[in-house]
Amino acid sequence: MSQKFIVVFVSVLFNGLQILAQRNLLQSGPMVGYSAMKEVGLWVQTTESATVYFIYFDKENPVQRFKTSSLITVKENAFVAQIIAEVQPSKKYQYELYINGKKINRPYPLEFQSQILWRWRAEPPSFKFAFGSCNYVNEIEVDRAGAPYGNDFQIYTSILNRKPDFMIWGGDNIYLREVDWDTRTGILHRNTHTRSFPGLQALLASVHHYAIWDDHDFGPNDADRSYTLKRNTLEAFKLFWMNPSYTFENEGITGSFVWGDAEFFLMDDRYFRSPNNSNFGEVAFFGEKQVQWLLDALKSSIATFKFVVCGGQIINTEPHHENYAKYQTERQRLLQAIQSENIPGVLFLTGDRHYTELSKMERAGSYPLYDFTVSPLTSGASGERYIDEKNQWRVPGTYFGNRNFCIFEISGKSKARVLKATVFDTHGKEIWTREISENELK
Repeated sequence: MSQKFIVVFVSVLFNGLQILAQRNLLQSGPMVGYSAMKEVGLWVQTTESATVYFIYFDKENPVQRFKTSSLITVKENAFVAQIIAEVQPSKKYQYELYINGKKINRPYPLEFQSQILWRWRAEPPSFKFAFGSCNYVNEIEVDRAGAPYGNDFQIYTSILNRKPDFMIWGGDNIYLREVDWDTRTGILHRNTHTRSFPGLQALLASVHHYAIWDDHDFGPNDADRSYTLKRNTLEAFKLFWMNPSYTFENEGITGSFVWGDAEFFLMDDRYFRSPNNSNFGEVAFFGEKQVQWLLDALKSSIATFKFVVCGGQIINTEPHHENYAKYQTERQRLLQAIQSENIPGVLFLTGDRHYTELSKMERAGSYPLYDFTVSPLTSGASGERYIDEKNQWRVPGTYFGNRNFCIFEISGKSKARVLKATVFDTHGKEIWTREISENELK
């Protein structure tokens, strides 16, 4: 064997080991967070402390490249990095991830977009987004015995194939287990384990993501404001999701964002919630402070469609499980205020129930209120269990008891915008579709 061959062999082996080492530093992501006109949130998690940054460029001008700030991931923050990319409006970008100065290649597109600057200049843009809830990634060692609770993970690819601009995760996104919810270590582990699922990575990398939580992200099943570690789960939520803002400092995940001519109000149905069936103190679902904020924000909003996103159902009249019907005083106040204040364009996006249905609440003297319940993504489905539930406002033909997701499309000219909602099964087969004109919501 010649000395030259040995040198070449050692060089190739060394370079191969370096590449493998860099790949092994990537725990999960990268993920694209919120989008605005001047910045985009980028997220990644490493396996150990490392220096990370992103290089990105306008797809129409790939020669001019931009670099984000560098950040060193640390164990105290689960080796998570949240980094802002400064952008210009109305652009589509490609990006690259670097860990310890080495580019990490991924076998799928790494892309993001800034929001379009359109007001006073053009018609509102058409766009579409995905919505779903109840996402369970199995961990056999700590799951209950029997058949795995999570399944049909091809749904992530089916969502990606529909090319949504963004996705809203409607709660129960990680399913804290018994071994998780009593320690910060367990809470961070569950978030890490779910986020690291291989089949999820391509969806994370090129679709913008927003999220709310429900009980299984917040704490134990049916958890309420008494949960001791709620500040730890709040910390973890803010580490693993990149929503653009939080309304109440260190209290819950309430927030909002705008996309095109739609506004989304991300509600917290856990942090301020009183125990189910409580008969003492403030009987709260959202709580007074959050309800007042929502009403103020809805009244001030100029959006064509105003989506109120909540983990539990709002319109269903059957007071089972944990929906809003069990909190009649607060529910009545909110719904009456929406009507008395003549707030147009309000719709609800909800989850939790492990089945999908559309509720349409008719109101004398005002437009109907719609509640799109979409559940589950990958956790256990209800099947036909609730098909006969006495929900007064269920739209016939919309009950679906298997795993699914919904794609919402908003299009049309100003003053005549149309919302189209289509429910798909895990393989991307259409189940049902409905269209709602903006003029129906006035």
